[in-house]
Amino acid sequence: MDHDRLSIFEAIRAPGVAVQPALIEDGRVISFGELAAQVERVASSLVAQGLGPGCRAALRTTCDVGTVVTILALIELGVALVPIHPRLTDAEVRVITEDARPDLQISSFTLSDNRPKPGDFQRAIATPSTPLAILYTSGTTGRPKGAVLSRGAFAASAAASAKNLGWTLDDRWLACMPLAHVGGLSIVTRCVEARRPIVLEPRFDPDAVLRAIRRERVTLLSVVPTMLRALFDADRDGTLATLRLVLVGGAGAPPALLEEAAARRVLALTTYGLTEACSQVTCQPLRTPGTTEPGSGKALPGVEVRTILDSGALASPGEVGRIQVRGPTLMSGYLAGPGEPLRTSLTSDGFFDTGDLGALDDQGRLFVHARRTDLVVTGGENVYPAEVEQALEALPGVTRAVVFGVPDERWGQIVAAGLALDPPDPARAAALVAEAGARLAPHKRPRLVAAVESLPLTASGKLDRARAIRELSPRLSPVPRRP
Repeated sequence: MDHDRLSIFEAIRAPGVAVQPALIEDGRVISFGELAAQVERVASSLVAQGLGPGCRAALRTTCDVGTVVTILALIELGVALVPIHPRLTDAEVRVITEDARPDLQISSFTLSDNRPKPGDFQRAIATPSTPLAILYTSGTTGRPKGAVLSRGAFAASAAASAKNLGWTLDDRWLACMPLAHVGGLSIVTRCVEARRPIVLEPRFDPDAVLRAIRRERVTLLSVVPTMLRALFDADRDGTLATLRLVLVGGAGAPPALLEEAAARRVLALTTYGLTEACSQVTCQPLRTPGTTEPGSGKALPGVEVRTILDSGALASPGEVGRIQVRGPTLMSGYLAGPGEPLRTSLTSDGFFDTGDLGALDDQGRLFVHARRTDLVVTGGENVYPAEVEQALEALPGVTRAVVFGVPDERWGQIVAAGLALDPPDPARAAALVAEAGARLAPHKRPRLVAAVESLPLTASGKLDRARAIRELSPRLSPVPRRP
């Protein structure tokens, strides 16, 4: 689709697609024609509430028809979507909305809503630089940063994915992850541009997903490793083997999981990506089910990947360095203060330094070794220690906190915390962590804790994180689950 001349609305109203299925939810089929009418209806309502080109709207996204319709209406109006993860607490939402300064906070619309009839409204002039979404990703400071992703970035990402995976006439993509994630939102934009149906599951439930795959003849699925593990545990009749392919990203997939996929003849393709690059950066190519391939694949068409040493020199094949990315899928920049230009954070030659560590082999395949310096990836969700440490250090009696990931077979990692308390009472530490957890999204809550009198510092007075993790790891104990 040419984003310079064709809007999302015009795409779903293209000749010949009106009767084709666009959205499928719990057996209910919404055609492209019906979807187009609903998009126009909701867009008219949003205009009546003061939205128009250049505005921003915050939307708590769930994986349902109403959310997709609302997202498409915002795109049609040229309004930048600020998606809110459904599991965020009110305090976490306030941090995002205070930074993004949306013109309107809205809930999604449903097909039963009594909204104004379709009418005239100002459609946005589609240009590649128009912001499509502002997605929040935490930085090493613990303060979420708003990555501005343009219409052109999503178009380039969709085109690169299509060149790598292709489309078949009967493709149907099942979405079961929050649309607040760039991976979930990309399913919507890819399928709308390709005029392919999206099968929506409001939440991830292995049995429900497997039923939907069978009932709706799903061919494509995107999951994180923990979701694939749960699906394998529930799949007793080979349902997953009927899929054309499964994209596995969000965290490193254990080799044993990929070997099981091959044994089950499930084509699981690992992928590496990040919010700032509009989802995928690398992906394995199509191959025969029952086979495996190492690494996270090669850079997608139009995207460049390199690894750089601390010295600034280009890493040799197999040598670990910082992963840097360049291409049209990159964000426009991070939001800054009111009236300030976006922070681009690019090198002089246009590469974005992800901070992740990895190596490229002599075939150009990427092997990811660490997801940013201190990042904890649990069940595909990113947790930045600094954000959780700030919540813990706000508690009475906690003089210092350190948060880190502990390997876990099911979740990849679980969040652990060490607290400096006087006296270092383990029971009190567990109670304090549970108290802080009430103000954090579930995936950010520490599951293990250790109490110490003080945490080690470097010569400059900074926390010696590496030494703290070494000393605390043997002393960790489970945090009692909240009732």
